[in-house]
This record gives sequence, structure tokens and C-alpha cells, in this order.
Amino acid sequence: MTPSHHRRVFLGVAAAAAAAGAGVAWWRHEPQPVLSEAEQMFWGMALEDPQGQPFTLAAMRGQPLLVNFWATWCPPCVEELPLLNRFFKAQAARGWHVLGLAVDQPKAVQAFLKKLPLDFPVGMAGLAGTELSRALGNPNGGLPYTVVMDRAGVVRHQKVGKVSESDLEAWAEGV
Repeated sequence: MTPSHHRRVFLGVAAAAAAAGAGVAWWRHEPQPVLSEAEQMFWGMALEDPQGQPFTLAAMRGQPLLVNFWATWCPPCVEELPLLNRFFKAQAARGWHVLGLAVDQPKAVQAFLKKLPLDFPVGMAGLAGTELSRALGNPNGGLPYTVVMDRAGVVRHQKVGKVSESDLEAWAEGV
């Protein structure tokens, strides 16, 4: 083999390896299928709000629901919360619910909500929220993670990472 042929072979192998690596990275960050019993488990849960008051998720069933997993220490989470609050206010008349599930400590969430009050309910999911988000299709348990459920309580849309205005518009029309 000539040096130029070696170079072409090396570059071809390098390009294939890079493409494979990019494919694996893309797959690891794309939402995965929801585990078979995850939706049933979700609707049977009881949580507390940041002040310790209990509530059940079943009370939100029967209407479209956007569930956002977030934390006070997560910059993209904090950035998207005002957008989610506007979505909730705009869509509440159409029956939409929004639920923020904080993967965080109650005191941190309480302090955060004093600075940025939200009109939708917030539940304290704690570290168990990471496992719940994985069961609902979040491959790495990363934040933020958003799930949209239809009126029957079935997951219809998922997003790993910060939501956009266009995501919310599409989801509002599609559920």
C-alpha cells in the first residue's frame, strides 16, 4: 500500500468511527419507549408539594397533562419554567394541566418558588424522580425531561432537554 492509500483507509476508518459514536450519542439522548407499567405506576403515585401537603396524580387524569422533571440547580430547567408557566396559563381553559416534578430538596424548591412563583402545581419527586423519568422514557435520567400525556393517561410526547415554544404549540394541537 502506498502512503496515500494508507491515509485514505485511515480517514475512512476514522469517519466510520465518528459516525458510529455520533449515532450512539444521539440514541442515548433520544427518548426511549415507556416501560410497560410506568404509566399505571405514575397515576397511582401520591406526592407532596414543597410545603409538605400531599396530593395524588390520579386527580389530574382525564385531561391532557404536561409533566416536567426539573431541579433548581439545572440551568436549562430554570430557563424553561417561565415558558411552561405561560403555556399552562394559555392552555388551562382547554383543560390542560401542567405538573412540575422537582428532583430536588424541598427547602431549595421553596426558596426558588419565592423568587419565581409558578401557577401550576409542583410535586417533590426527590431522587426517585430520576428513576420515574427513566421509566417514562428518559434514557439517562437527565434534566430537564418533559412528558405529555393524553386524556387517557397515555404518554404521547417526550422531550429530553429544554422545551421550545414550537414543541409546546405542536403538543397543544396534537393531544
